[in-house]
Amino acid sequence: MGKSNKSKVLILSLALLLAACSGDDETTKDSGSKKDADGKQEQKDDGLYSIEDFSNVKTNEGEAIDGGKITFGLVSDTVFEGTLNWNFYSGAPDAEILNWFDEGLLTWDENYVYTNDGAATYEVSEDGRTFTFKIGDNVNWHDGEPVTAEDWLFAHEVIGNPEYDGPRYNSDFTNIEGMEEYNSGAADTISGIEVVDEKTLKITYIESTPSLLTGSIWSYPLAKHIFGDMAVADISSSPEVRENPIGFGPFKVDSIVPGESVTLTKNEDYWRGEPNLDGVTIKVISSSTVVQELETGGVDLISEFPVDQFPDNADMSNVEFLGAVDRAYTYIGFKLGTWDADNNRVKPNSDAKMGDVDLRKAMWHAVDNTAVGERFYNGLRWNATTLIPPSHPEFHDDTNEGRAYDPEVAKTLLDDAGYTDTDGDGFREDPEGDPLEINFISMTGGDTAEPLAQYYVQSWEAVGLKVNLEMLEFNTFYDRVGNGGEDNPDVDVYQAAWGVGIDVDPSGLYGAEALYNFPRWENEENERLLKEGRSEEAFDLTFRQDVYDEWQQLMVDEVPVFPTLYRAVLSPVNDRVLNYSIGDGTEMYLSDIAVSQDSPVTAE
Repeated sequence: MGKSNKSKVLILSLALLLAACSGDDETTKDSGSKKDADGKQEQKDDGLYSIEDFSNVKTNEGEAIDGGKITFGLVSDTVFEGTLNWNFYSGAPDAEILNWFDEGLLTWDENYVYTNDGAATYEVSEDGRTFTFKIGDNVNWHDGEPVTAEDWLFAHEVIGNPEYDGPRYNSDFTNIEGMEEYNSGAADTISGIEVVDEKTLKITYIESTPSLLTGSIWSYPLAKHIFGDMAVADISSSPEVRENPIGFGPFKVDSIVPGESVTLTKNEDYWRGEPNLDGVTIKVISSSTVVQELETGGVDLISEFPVDQFPDNADMSNVEFLGAVDRAYTYIGFKLGTWDADNNRVKPNSDAKMGDVDLRKAMWHAVDNTAVGERFYNGLRWNATTLIPPSHPEFHDDTNEGRAYDPEVAKTLLDDAGYTDTDGDGFREDPEGDPLEINFISMTGGDTAEPLAQYYVQSWEAVGLKVNLEMLEFNTFYDRVGNGGEDNPDVDVYQAAWGVGIDVDPSGLYGAEALYNFPRWENEENERLLKEGRSEEAFDLTFRQDVYDEWQQLMVDEVPVFPTLYRAVLSPVNDRVLNYSIGDGTEMYLSDIAVSQDSPVTAE
């Protein structure tokens, strides 16, 4: 059957998208720093480093031995939650553990476009709305059962079930034909998903959108033979998620010490081939002991080294530091409403303490994030301007300067909005003349966490705002901001970070139906732009870029949150580790990792 003209337009648009993604015009930072003769990163004269001086691929030293085991350090100053299933997890520590034993059925390339190199392949219909997926015949769960199309359908049914208690149900799912009817109880099945045979699944989407090619397809199956008889509301807390999780990745879980460590053995039946390593131990290490653990060989590698500790440890003799621009940013968020669990959407509060946009703008103008990046992170984090980070260079608007540090502008905004000091105590009252105290929460973790939070408090106090700081450990922090759907009314402002997906679409963080929309902000213009960014028109790269440029400016204008820092991710790797990389598109997998000797190399 010949392709329709519409299909040709979609394919041509994708080709243009790929051409733009692979161009050489990415924005880079002028670093002036360099590597010394030993390959170590040197500081510039002003004491700063640049991520541009790091490789993201490990240099192999020596020949691989047969087997061997490594220890992966999960850097955290709190225990991991232990929701070890992609369909239910919410915290980054759990995701770091999941990466070792489970994975999605689809992979992507350096341009964040799905490939046919994963555990499943796909074909797209002429109208761009129906995807037919074929799971490999050699793709099996760790208990030997095949990963089936029914498992993939089951994951969609669980996430779309009204009793589902995880964070995944959003516009990516409501774009599937029949999903909203299924979610509301009007239908017993999802009409847009068809199991063709044991290994073939067909999904029809309401709208064809470029996001379907770059991240919005849910590719994580759920083992129906294990979870199929459970009540949906019970799955996330079940022993099969918390104590004996299953996947189809390169390693399988052997044992768990809750919150502390996970021991894994290799999956000899892994679909890419038997892993080189015999096993992996994942253990939680605190930011205060990470250097000692690396130097003594207590851990072979960690995914993210505290960059504030890098200058003192750049010359660590037994590791190689890999680096990449992180798909992430830190930010300050303002609580503007609550979560309506009955309707699965945000519920704005017109009387929210932080509801005045001029108050929010002033708080952004009051902080100097360039100084923060240099003072706390030696240039390995830097001033963030918009909510699409430079990890997505084709959509990050590098002409948008955000809101510049200018405390005088902040004071003027507050004055004009009626926030004045009426009682002479040095702090401003609200426009009604009532005391204004802003409750600010931030996370513990490392030597920098509290001084950084205190810096923001002091910056806001310098423009006359009284801010009360509370430092909380990771899990408690996210409970307070509403990770489980319950928003703590005592929280006004919070500091957090987002790791963004491979798809540039920010709907999952800022759409009105997104649980992760922690500010609980709803805006008609925001919804329009998010919809246009996912539309069929957005196959035109220029159109989509224009939409997201406009969205980035809207967020600068409305400030439900403001970005503070873009981030470098540094990953030290023991010299004995071979075939390791970080970042996207390197074509190295966890099953490829090997070691050149039985024991870790220790520091000299």
